Amino acid sequence: MSMVLLVCSAEVRASLMLLLPSRRKDLTKEVVLITGGGRGIGRHLAKEFAKHGARKVILWGRTEKCLKETAEEITLSGTECHYFLCDVANREEVYKQAKVVREKVGDVTILVNNAAVVHGKSLMDSDDDALLKSQHINTMGQFWTTKAFLPRMLELQHGHVVCINSILSQSPIPGAIDYCSSKASSLAFMESLTLGLLDCPGVSCTTVLPFHTNTEMFQGMRVRFPQLFPPLKPEVVAQRTVDAVRTDKAFLYLPWTMHALVILKSFMPQVALEEIHKFSGTYTCMNTFKGRT
Repeated sequence: MSMVLLVCSAEVRASLMLLLPSRRKDLTKEVVLITGGGRGIGRHLAKEFAKHGARKVILWGRTEKCLKETAEEITLSGTECHYFLCDVANREEVYKQAKVVREKVGDVTILVNNAAVVHGKSLMDSDDDALLKSQHINTMGQFWTTKAFLPRMLELQHGHVVCINSILSQSPIPGAIDYCSSKASSLAFMESLTLGLLDCPGVSCTTVLPFHTNTEMFQGMRVRFPQLFPPLKPEVVAQRTVDAVRTDKAFLYLPWTMHALVILKSFMPQVALEEIHKFSGTYTCMNTFKGRT
């Protein structure tokens, strides 16, 4: 009975939080590190954190040109910004660059795991090394960055770990088997980490699960009814992500209708789900894929 009361109480609190304006935390003392911060959603996240007063923004990525351009834009806006070349798939490189960041910039208090790649082919058409690359960047990279920065957050009793995931982690599609499986692993990582930090004061997590976002990464992906299911704008994903961090929201689905997709999948028979995939065009949406891998 006590368990039922606790669950009901939690449901009531959650419902009230939806109705009442949430208290947003101040970001003016935060040092934010964004992986894959040179372009796409990462670039917009950097701009959004700077806009909301982050003290310092740090960009990690593999392409110096993009990182430098984004860092210069953030600096011109009045926010201190640094960039470092770092491949999150390389564990030793992550640990090495994390040490450099601490020495040159300071303690990271908000870690945003945004770096990701997609191969965009079926399993049998995929190169083994490309499949491994997706798993190492999209999944294992999170392990290394979180292990590098979380211990200090726990010491300070102040920090936030953010993951830019994907709705494809819960509703996979053909032609992106590497991406879907790596994002599913990433989601499990974040669900476990979020629960594991419940008794750690001052440290929390946010996982963002957006629908198809209009970036060069998924260029060419087409759904059947784009008017009903338009791709998200990366700046909107960034805005909603920063707001979720400021309100300590654990899981954010974008758009909110993605909740319905997850609910439908939980009880509908597989044959019905297959028909939905075929009708909506998600069954063949990767056939025209020509994005960045």
